[in-house]
Amino acid sequence: QVQLVESGGGLVQAGGSLRLSCAASGRTFSSYTMGWIRQAPGKERESVAAITRSGGRTYYADSVKGRFTISRDNVKNTVYLQMNSLKPEDTAVYYCAAETAPRTNPSVGLAEYDYWGQGTQVTVSS
Repeated sequence: QVQLVESGGGLVQAGGSLRLSCAASGRTFSSYTMGWIRQAPGKERESVAAITRSGGRTYYADSVKGRFTISRDNVKNTVYLQMNSLKPEDTAVYYCAAETAPRTNPSVGLAEYDYWGQGTQVTVSS
């Protein structure tokens, strides 16, 4: 069993920055592909970013490319999402998720994630 706990959400003005963190339990964090997914009110969940086990490959949704950066620290069992130049449309609950099957492609379908965190709210005011 893997437990994921997100932190770092909050209220920020448009153009501002936030850094989300997701701490994972367990000894095999370094073997998981990790992702950040968001869900805005009334909308479906959207994959925002993902990173392979070693951190060598990343995936970003077109809507966040150039503004968000995903990274991981396999010693601290933590994955991060640095969000810059935030826009009101980035407002959502942000979840981190882990996929345990071996893969080299970081593009993970939402249904493929095995574990999810409880989410952290990000609100961007205009």
